[in-house]
Amino acid sequence: MSVQALKDLGENVVKALDPDVSGFEVKLGQLIVQARAGAIARVLTFLRDDGACRFEMLVDLTAVDYPEREQRFEVVYNLLSLTHNQRIRVKVATDEDTPVPSVASVFPTATWFEREVWDMYGVFFSDNPDLRRILTDYGFQGHPLRKDFPLTGYVEVRYDEEQKRVVYEPVRLTQDFRTFDFMSPWEGMTRLLPGDEKAEADEGEVPTGAVNTAGKA
Repeated sequence: MSVQALKDLGENVVKALDPDVSGFEVKLGQLIVQARAGAIARVLTFLRDDGACRFEMLVDLTAVDYPEREQRFEVVYNLLSLTHNQRIRVKVATDEDTPVPSVASVFPTATWFEREVWDMYGVFFSDNPDLRRILTDYGFQGHPLRKDFPLTGYVEVRYDEEQKRVVYEPVRLTQDFRTFDFMSPWEGMTRLLPGDEKAEADEGEVPTGAVNTAGKA
């Protein structure tokens, strides 16, 4: 679909869904629509059922964290039209406390997608029939993909042979992963590289496993 055709489609969507859709843009050959969070189910229903749209498949539902914004999260819905062989991206903004309506009634596959976003970002989806963690453990604290979540996490998990069970312990690092000297391997190397010991062999000595071809024509 040409850029102009995408713009025409965007204008039609905005006109049909005003004021639930605030605007659109065409970026990298894809139509991106900004929608009001409270109306996301209505917006996706229209995009699924309208003859000019026919976005029948919810391919993905994810989020992006912008901590500097008042509404720090963008929830992103990626839709595919099998009828028109076209994609569209719908974005809604929300904060840490305001729930986004579930779209599981529109696209049942959203149930698991919304669970993942809840687990990783802490975005709450109202009316989701099974909103619980899906990737982390049941007692996990925090949401790992938030920008303010520490890279090392808070606890580490291991299996204790004596207790015969999984135990949680505070993170103990043997190396500070955030300290880098940014030197090249050649500048920072203070010991011999593996294999360099061969260069220190006495003159005429043949390293073990090597074939001495000296004197052969």
